[in-house]
Amino acid sequence: MGKWNKGKWLFTVSALVLGLAACGQGAAEKEEGATSASGEGTQTVVVGVAPGPYGEMVTDVLGPLMEEKGFTLTTKTFNDYVQPNKALADEQIDANLFQHTAYLEKFSTDNGLDLTALGHVPTLGMGIYSKELKSLSELPEGAKVSIANDASNLARTLQLLEANELVTIADDIDETKATVNDIAENPKNFDFKELDAAQLARSIDNVDIALVPGNFSWAADLDPADALALEKLQEQYKNVVAVRTQEKDSELGQAFTEVLTSNAFKEAIAASPFKDFDQPASWNK
Repeated sequence: MGKWNKGKWLFTVSALVLGLAACGQGAAEKEEGATSASGEGTQTVVVGVAPGPYGEMVTDVLGPLMEEKGFTLTTKTFNDYVQPNKALADEQIDANLFQHTAYLEKFSTDNGLDLTALGHVPTLGMGIYSKELKSLSELPEGAKVSIANDASNLARTLQLLEANELVTIADDIDETKATVNDIAENPKNFDFKELDAAQLARSIDNVDIALVPGNFSWAADLDPADALALEKLQEQYKNVVAVRTQEKDSELGQAFTEVLTSNAFKEAIAASPFKDFDQPASWNK
């Protein structure tokens, strides 16, 4: 599986936002939130992220565009999916980018938080990867297929296989909770290997295909352009920039909204390693 250089595209992106290339460098983390003056005529904004591609998207793509509007973006990385929203609500950070709309809405309701999504960003879904095969049509009888063993990723795995007509899930079950026991048809008699999601990228050497969630494929330097198939995400499962609801119409909120819906953002994404991510539905209109 080919890898690619995630840094080689920075020159192209900087050309799109002339004179702002310095903002494309990895920003230092700020330990205490709240927007503050940077001393260079802009305000420093702390964006919470989780491990994966979205910290790079903040600093390398959104950062130069937000700089034009007077905001210097830095990132603070959280190692779970709980703290970024709590830190945002507590004003320790100014925005976050790590979650999809469905998670934001449920987490906010469950925890009594008043947070709002400003707009979607391209999101990397699960992919089907192989070391040897160039097409799903090459899959042999009894192919070894590594899949996630946790409920959420397993259900998505089976839906992706079904979407590519490789298996059929029983009609009388909830597809979002499907397990291998709910496979009604397995015409090629796949030999499923259930693994921890974090181990799936490593399994590629030992199986015919591996179905790898986006964050883990990115961490393993798997190029989504090399995937035999990519998950087509529903809009509610695409990641969003979120802020406190009271900041939605603030200068910062308006700047984020304008950038996220701009042609400059689309062009910068097209020149970046994120070009093959699943794009917001509004981009296709």
